Amino acid sequence: MTARSVEDSGRSSRLVRLRVGLSSAFPDEPNDADRVLVTIAGLRMPLRTTVAIAIATLAVLFDYSRTFIPPEIQAIGREAPAIRYQALERVVVFIVVPLLVVLLAFRDDPRRYGLRLGDWRWGASLTVLGCAVMTPIVLAIAQHPQFRTYYAVSWAPLGYILTTNVIDLVATEFLMRGFLQFSLVRGLGPIGVLIATLPFVFAHLGKPEIELFSTLGGGLVFGWLNWRTGSILWSALGHIYVLTLVMAAVGPPTG
Repeated sequence: MTARSVEDSGRSSRLVRLRVGLSSAFPDEPNDADRVLVTIAGLRMPLRTTVAIAIATLAVLFDYSRTFIPPEIQAIGREAPAIRYQALERVVVFIVVPLLVVLLAFRDDPRRYGLRLGDWRWGASLTVLGCAVMTPIVLAIAQHPQFRTYYAVSWAPLGYILTTNVIDLVATEFLMRGFLQFSLVRGLGPIGVLIATLPFVFAHLGKPEIELFSTLGGGLVFGWLNWRTGSILWSALGHIYVLTLVMAAVGPPTG
């Protein structure tokens, strides 16, 4: 075998390992409890998946309606204090409530819903790569008038923005790509990654059009990352980075 053949063989082997690595789900097969079915008006559905869809839908509706946000906070619109208040509200609605469902109703291990480090080697590598790719894109679109109009009103010092985004997006990632997505995947298969992306897209209604349409692709990437690593940590870090960079790049209102 020539040196060129050895080199080609090594390259081919690395590509195969990369392809297998990118297409391998985190090992967490459905158990007997995940397969339990419930019949409602003749409809036979996986119990845990059905409950997760119902809880996630109600959580998103309550959050969208600002049901638990006092009128005086709603009155200040999207200014930084209101965004912080909603982030804290999401801790309860998006984390505490579904976590109680997992512990008390499902009697399951929260780690199965993304609350673990997971495959950290792939997670860290893919997150760093994704953030590097997104940085110039985010910096460019942050200068678009729609983005400046929408985000400038929420401007605050970087530390305040980052803290708010950590609170907000960890909660969001747990509800949509932890609790909901992992329940869907174990009940319905990988199509659950796509289904869990839909409420994420709808939650962006009212945001700049470029961002709204991009969330279908971005949500699928985040969902796939969680499916691959078994953790919400990596999508949360990527989400926090992108949103914080957008808000920092937009800056305060001018004029």
